[in-house]
Amino acid sequence: MPKPSTLCLRRVYIALGISLTAGLPGACASVDRGNFGPFERSLNTTSYGYSIIDDPTGKAPTRLVEKFTVKPGDCGAGSGWSDCHNDRERSELTEVNKSNYTGTEYWYGWSLYVPQDYPNVYPTKTALGQFHQDRAHPVWMFQNAAGGYHLDNQVDGYSKRYYKLIDQSNFRGKWHQIEVHARWTSNDDGFFRVWVNGDQKVDYQGKTLSVSRVYFKYGVYRSFMSRYKNAKNTDIVPGQTAYFTNVKRGKSREELRSN
Repeated sequence: MPKPSTLCLRRVYIALGISLTAGLPGACASVDRGNFGPFERSLNTTSYGYSIIDDPTGKAPTRLVEKFTVKPGDCGAGSGWSDCHNDRERSELTEVNKSNYTGTEYWYGWSLYVPQDYPNVYPTKTALGQFHQDRAHPVWMFQNAAGGYHLDNQVDGYSKRYYKLIDQSNFRGKWHQIEVHARWTSNDDGFFRVWVNGDQKVDYQGKTLSVSRVYFKYGVYRSFMSRYKNAKNTDIVPGQTAYFTNVKRGKSREELRSN
C-alpha cells in the first residue's frame, strides 16, 4: 500500500495565502489525502473562504475538518475565466496534478457536513464536489439541488441524468460518507459507482469522460446566481458553509478508510 501523502497545516496555510493566527489546531497538523497529490484554492482567495479547523460538530470521523464558506459576492477570476462575469460564486480546492488519466481506475472518498442553518439556494446550482475535465466541461457533479444531494451525470456536456443520493430531510446536521469507484474512459467499458453511508446509490456503466484526464474539486461552487435572485426577487443569494474531511483517493476501498 502506498504511503499516504500528508500536508503540514502550516504549509497549507502559507500556500493558500492565509495568515497564521492563534487558535489553529496544532503547529503542524496533517491532512491525509491518500494517494491524491496537492490541492490549491480555486479563484476564491478570501481569508474566511477556507480553513482547517478542529471539528466543530463533535461527530466528524477525524479531529480536523476543512471548512468552506461562500458569502454573497464571492466571485473571482483567473486563467481566462471569471466567476463574476459568468454568474457564479465559489470557495473550492482543486487538484493540482490532474493525475486521473483515461484508462486509470481509482476509489475516491470524502465526508460531508452542512449545518442545520445551511440554506438550499435552488434554483441556483450548488456543487459540493465535482470531477472536472482538463480544459473541458465537468463530467460528474455532486449537487445540492431541489430535494437534496444529487449526482449529476454531465459526461456528454449536459445534465443527462440525476441520481438522488441524500434526501433533503436527512441532509443537514449530519456527516455523510461518500465513496466513488470510477474507471476513466471514453469507451463503453467505464463505470462510475457511488456509495452513501455504505449503501450503493449509483451503478453506472459506460463512458465516464471525453478527454484525456479529469481532476477533483471540492468545496462550495454556486452556478447561475441570477436564478435564485429572480425567483426570490432579491439582489443577494444567502451565504453557505460546508465542511469536508477524509478527502482521499486510493487504489482500493480499504485505502479510503485507513488512518
